[in-house]
Amino acid sequence: MSLKLMFITNDLPVALIAQKYGVDRIWVDLEILGKEARQPNMDTVKSFHSVSDIAKIAPYLTTSEMLVRVNPWHDGSMEEINSVIAAGAELVMLPMWKSPDEVKEFVDAVHKRAKTILLLETKEAVECLDSVLAIDGVDEVHIGLNDLHLAYHLSFMFELLADGTVEKICGKLCRKGIPYGFGGIARLGEGLLPAERIIMEHYRLGSTRAILSRSFCNTSVVSAIEDVENIFRDNMQMLREFEASLPGLSDEAYLQNKAELKSCVERIADRKKVGCV
Repeated sequence: MSLKLMFITNDLPVALIAQKYGVDRIWVDLEILGKEARQPNMDTVKSFHSVSDIAKIAPYLTTSEMLVRVNPWHDGSMEEINSVIAAGAELVMLPMWKSPDEVKEFVDAVHKRAKTILLLETKEAVECLDSVLAIDGVDEVHIGLNDLHLAYHLSFMFELLADGTVEKICGKLCRKGIPYGFGGIARLGEGLLPAERIIMEHYRLGSTRAILSRSFCNTSVVSAIEDVENIFRDNMQMLREFEASLPGLSDEAYLQNKAELKSCVERIADRKKVGCV
């Protein structure tokens, strides 16, 4: 089975192109509370989307699902969740949770009106995961490597993939039967860490969800809609063709990829520590 791919955008023409070429989920991102403080000097996506963007895009989604990341649990969460579901959210994602109580309140607030996704990105979430997985109503979990690697004071987000942290979390989710994913994917052949190696780890670890990273199609740089369409057409085809080659690989091939990924991550992390990246 192919990975379920997610792309963050509040632009309707871009969303329709992503849907056309097989992106499974269009992601409207409402998270703003605390994000700038957590990622002050990082070149990460900080979106300024609104509930009206959900209503603008959702009616046009026929094969893609509407995913909405709300803010971390706070006093206004119930109102926020009600508004995004009313606007058309089919999946609601809770970021930065730290306790089973927050997860239980989130699940109760959604109340089966949409699917629930937990974005696991704090040390506290890792530590209380067993208790959280005992809560009914958690539909999926995504491991957010950006914030989680900061929580562990690491220099490169994929160190968590190389050091076994992601594998341990995936094992718990797999045993519970909850679908899961992690991190982001750039275009094949690009990025500090080749996307091919990351995709193979998704398959080895049983992950079935992934975000298309900003570098897959950076719409703040690529503004012409024709160029956006060309990027999605060509690169989605390449990605899906690469995925199609993976099921026939041997266990040895996957373990070799794991070793090579670990070596590559360690080199990148070492360079980052001395300011060379």
